[in-house]
Amino acid sequence: MKRLRALADTARLRRRERSFVIEGVRLVSDALAAGAHLQVVLYAPDQLATTAAGATLLAQLQHLPRCFPATPAVVAAAADTEQPQGVVAAVAWPDLPPRPGLRLILDEIQDPGNVGTLLRSAAAAGVGLVICAPGTADPFSPKVARAAMGAHFIVPLRLLPWDDIATELAGYTVYAADSAAQQPYYTVDWRQPAALIIGNEAHGVSTAARTLAHSTITIPMAGPIESLNAGVAGSIILFEALRQQTIR
Repeated sequence: MKRLRALADTARLRRRERSFVIEGVRLVSDALAAGAHLQVVLYAPDQLATTAAGATLLAQLQHLPRCFPATPAVVAAAADTEQPQGVVAAVAWPDLPPRPGLRLILDEIQDPGNVGTLLRSAAAAGVGLVICAPGTADPFSPKVARAAMGAHFIVPLRLLPWDDIATELAGYTVYAADSAAQQPYYTVDWRQPAALIIGNEAHGVSTAARTLAHSTITIPMAGPIESLNAGVAGSIILFEALRQQTIR
């Protein structure tokens, strides 16, 4: 229980051990289905047995190593949420190799909900690699893990400094989303090797990101709104890229 709490609370420990905490029936079930390495699991048998999905997960956990039954109170003490679903686990960082397709760079995005939303949208849109640049909220924090809804086990994810990001994006045309830009996002040919930078919620793309970008793009809006939520804006562009890639 103490180890799970420490992992949930400490980004430095998560990085050192390359481990993070997930909780809830769906997220732990998704991790198992993806073949993730569960390092330790605490679960409350009676609580899991109250739902069909929980009962299915319970049957799996009872036959796996490093999975320990506990009281609901102990599981709740290890959990990060106020109303845990009876299961909390420490899982190794997935090490998925980059795939062909769009690269998404998160540039100093601070809100864990936005980071999780973008990871989830990236997984749904078939992004080949997500890169978290310096200053971005920890993508392995409990809040991001909940918002991402299993995307960690689907989309390749890296935490890199800008020099390594530049090397990783060699051969890609890099676009930075900027509300002050003139070029609409849908005029880009997303079928070509491309990378998309989504910047900070308040300040937009960083100086390092602007230096790397070949062009800036915007989402045209009819109403008097200055900009969109970072998670929404990034998702809109990702699914335009997917639309172009699937047109026959």
